[in-house]
Amino acid sequence: MANAGIWKSWNENIQHPYSSLVTPISDDETSQIVAKSSSIRVIGTGRSSADIIAGTDTLISFEKMVSVRHTDMESRKITVETGMLLSDLIKTVESLGWAIPCLPDIDCISVGGAITTGTHGTGREGKILADYITELIVILPNGEIKTVTETSPEIHAYRLSVGVLGVITAVTFQCDPIYHLQVREEPVKDSVWLKTWKNEFAQNEFFRILWLPHTDFGYVIRGNRLSEGQKPELVPAPESNKNRRTFSRILYKFTPQFPRFTALANKILKSLFFSAKTDSYGTLYGATVTKSRGSTLELAEWTIPFSRFDALFAELKVELNSSSNKAYAHIPMDIRFIKKDSAWLSYACEEDTVTIGCVSRIAHEANRYHAFEKVEEIFLKHGGRPHWAKRFKSGPAELKPLYPRWDEFIALRRSIDPDGKFLNSYLKQIFE
Repeated sequence: MANAGIWKSWNENIQHPYSSLVTPISDDETSQIVAKSSSIRVIGTGRSSADIIAGTDTLISFEKMVSVRHTDMESRKITVETGMLLSDLIKTVESLGWAIPCLPDIDCISVGGAITTGTHGTGREGKILADYITELIVILPNGEIKTVTETSPEIHAYRLSVGVLGVITAVTFQCDPIYHLQVREEPVKDSVWLKTWKNEFAQNEFFRILWLPHTDFGYVIRGNRLSEGQKPELVPAPESNKNRRTFSRILYKFTPQFPRFTALANKILKSLFFSAKTDSYGTLYGATVTKSRGSTLELAEWTIPFSRFDALFAELKVELNSSSNKAYAHIPMDIRFIKKDSAWLSYACEEDTVTIGCVSRIAHEANRYHAFEKVEEIFLKHGGRPHWAKRFKSGPAELKPLYPRWDEFIALRRSIDPDGKFLNSYLKQIFE
């Protein structure tokens, strides 16, 4: 146990004092800690841009609970502790000859953080990561250790709970046989990909668009399995691409004071780093997941049903290109696709959805980055849902109409944790 201190998020935009920081090594020890605590949150790796992690008297770090508890070779199921990093989980799964069918963009977050906030990948069959969970172990407010299985109705709440239904210590994933993808990347004009994106989604196993605002281009990424006997094509990215982050930091340094400079910076970055066609080949993890995030960012992300995307995007592009406001957006804005699921707080609950990420490359200037506000305004107008771990200002009045199972989730939370042990001040505003 650590003494009182100050918890800081990875970009230091969120900071909270705490009374104690504990690092349990078992479910039983975690149970005792939860039972004795008046307010408690799990800190994970601190990557969230939303204020969901700390702000309670007691903090739990599962940095010592990172083990594989069980593997079932016949059913391809693996049970792991939630402190494990996603990178370690995926490497372990691949070493067994398996794959988790849909992976997020980064691998430096904990398993627990990934599932409780709805971390997701993209593609024709891609879902939120937690949709592949068949069982989980959760510690309730009184310290009870509970097993939730895929036959329990409650699993649809626990698959995306933002940590307000209990402390999850272990989860079981259903895996598929390992597979490889040929991944092709190229710049495509907005006028083209906007006409073809629905067909592209249907035709490509992996599909993603890095939209480049102020340039009229998107960088389209497609991935598919090769036919038997077909050889992969390899066209590496230009060596200069490794300097993209450095150039971005330099160019965007001036945009908080001079927002309109963003448009020119984006055109320069597009020309330097998003103009080449590339081909790669590898596992889903090897070919599509970023293995590091070398600089701090601030992020927002919103989702919209397929049927509303075209109208939303048309308005979004006009507003972000307008000189009448300061909402100039850094590149890229990440467009991904999530297949519908049944998790009550999922971005894709009962509907296939498109997601758009909005990034500020200068984290400490996030409050002056007007694109966040403009994006939120437009998505709410079209019925969009925010990513639980990303930046947004909406409260229950805005959120309740967006989720068909909202009332059921709130009722379940109140029945499980009537005293709000798992809520910090930010989460109380949303879920109390």
